Amino acid sequence: MLKSPSQLPIEIKISTVVAISTILYSADPLAIDAALKQMTGGSADFFEDEFAVIDISALAESAPRIDWDKMVTLLRKYHLNAVAVRGAPAAMHDAIRARGLSLDDGASGAKERAEAAAPVPAAPAPAPASAIVTPGTMIIDTPVRAGQRVYARGCDLIVTAVVNNGAEIIADGSIHIYASLFGRALAGASGNADARIFAMAMQPELVSIAGVYRTFEEGFAPQLARQPTQIRLIGDRIDILSISPASRV
Repeated sequence: MLKSPSQLPIEIKISTVVAISTILYSADPLAIDAALKQMTGGSADFFEDEFAVIDISALAESAPRIDWDKMVTLLRKYHLNAVAVRGAPAAMHDAIRARGLSLDDGASGAKERAEAAAPVPAAPAPAPASAIVTPGTMIIDTPVRAGQRVYARGCDLIVTAVVNNGAEIIADGSIHIYASLFGRALAGASGNADARIFAMAMQPELVSIAGVYRTFEEGFAPQLARQPTQIRLIGDRIDILSISPASRV
């Protein structure tokens, strides 16, 4: 029963959801499957049911026909939920829409974001970390706990407390953690390859700069673990350095 005669039974709001760009250089599902298996190290929860935008702009327009059903199913196997396709020629639009995918022309300006409706969680989500937003910076003064996700849209992110295992922090700019990083940190989420990640004690599950990932299933470099460290992108390689530049891996 509605609380008041003016209240509608549904409300629509704009919600920005972080999505991973899956950039295809091949339309061969077997090759993509093998690459994802190698990338994730066989970890079943590597992507944790992230939204994904399939970017085919690197494929020539004369590339073989893409089987969208197979592609969506393959990504779902790795817990990536495809919501849109970017860079598709007009000839593919009908087939993409028929599969229930949106068309992303990149005009929104966020390479790693997609507008999508999130499913209702089966259980209450962890309370959001309290944040102070100033021009160019978001500041988090409380621990970021397992299951929490913090996104500093269009700015840098400063965290003055621990980022726990299972937590995820994301920024379009750089990330500065004046405590320990144990969870996942993704800087330059909108494509800024100059973004960096800094932590006073570095022991992450995953780091990313501008969509280039590195995981640490076998542990973080022992000479840098729990030490003041910075992470940057050199070409297509994640570079890890001591903040006192005496060591590098």
